Amino acid sequence: MINLHEMASDLRVASNQMAHATDKTKRHALEAISNGLSSYKTDVLDANHQDVQDGRKAGISEALLDRMTLTTSRLDSMASDVRSISKLPDPVGQTFDERRLPNGLLVCRKRVPIGALGVIYESRPNVTIEVAALAIKTGNVAMLRGGSETLRSNRALVSIVRNALLKSGLPQDSVQFVDDRDRKYVRQLLRMHEYLDLIIPRGGLKLHEFCRENSTIPVITGGIGICHLFVDDSANLSAAMSVIHNAKVQRPSVCNALDTLLVHQSIASRFVPQVAAKLAKDGVTFRAEPRAYLVLEQENLPIQTAGPQDFDTEWLSLIMGLKIVDGLDEAIDHIKEHSTAHSDGILTQTLAHEERFLDEIDSAAVYVNASTRFTDGAQLGLGAEVAVSTQRLHARGPMGLPELTTYKWIVRGDYTIRE
Repeated sequence: MINLHEMASDLRVASNQMAHATDKTKRHALEAISNGLSSYKTDVLDANHQDVQDGRKAGISEALLDRMTLTTSRLDSMASDVRSISKLPDPVGQTFDERRLPNGLLVCRKRVPIGALGVIYESRPNVTIEVAALAIKTGNVAMLRGGSETLRSNRALVSIVRNALLKSGLPQDSVQFVDDRDRKYVRQLLRMHEYLDLIIPRGGLKLHEFCRENSTIPVITGGIGICHLFVDDSANLSAAMSVIHNAKVQRPSVCNALDTLLVHQSIASRFVPQVAAKLAKDGVTFRAEPRAYLVLEQENLPIQTAGPQDFDTEWLSLIMGLKIVDGLDEAIDHIKEHSTAHSDGILTQTLAHEERFLDEIDSAAVYVNASTRFTDGAQLGLGAEVAVSTQRLHARGPMGLPELTTYKWIVRGDYTIRE
């Protein structure tokens, strides 16, 4: 049994110190985390191996097993990302919108940490390091509740983080871990508005819905990606093939992987069989609407007729929806109906179509002639991300350093009074 209220109280105390930590001290802590990931690599991989073995015995899907698996290269990448974050400019204390008002007041806004973050996530233990690093860099503190399937992995990673904080003279309680599989602690976290300032869920649709429905704390929602690419009739088909392959196959178990491919009817008869054959070699199977099914039914490929919910499914695996559309109008209509406003793109050489797509598709990330796999904090120059937000308030898309701050108004006068 753990005392969550006691942990949260300690977290709030740590928040007061973290909010005023210098950038030099925070950099030192992040460097210590990066070094710890290298020094304790064997311990982390051993813990993760046990988690993966238990997950496989429990019948966890291959897609989820991939999300929870750590490898030497993935740990090296995590360490590199932490080093990158340490070198980024510290947003805390930055001032902006400074101006002198007619009444003589000098006003500006100043970035400050949000405060105490409650982060609830599933499957992916790398989130532990991403969240901890971004929280430290921005002077925030974090209560982490990872998935029960990666309890050992997260325990090992949090130990590295807390040791790094101690070495750097920062409070260990700045990053806390709910080290218990009991789901009752999730509900408790969502009600701790006296201690926590923001809830960030990272996981499936059910987790996001549960947090929205049960939290008394503001919730950042997102990370559910039903992602689309539309192949226009003017697209460079050879180049489009490589973009589609990358978007679908490179890592199919993540939220920015391609779920549905829309193809202009004038190129469908030659392009759809080509792209399907290429993807099938990598194990992709297809859910095709009737026109696409007719094009492929003689090709001896792994296809099924798309069911009623297939275009509303985030596959997180080597399954892809296929639909032939009459043109840009139908492609836009389909995306508006089925997208989760995560990542959607067009492959085209027609400037007017490009501009219209960018104007009318209101997703967090909208692409022209590029893979949806770039919706990622590190890939977009943020160093890393705490989440991908698909909502409209406060932040959209990958949430990096600035998105983990809020601001306060700074008002300077000369004993000024309001008339």
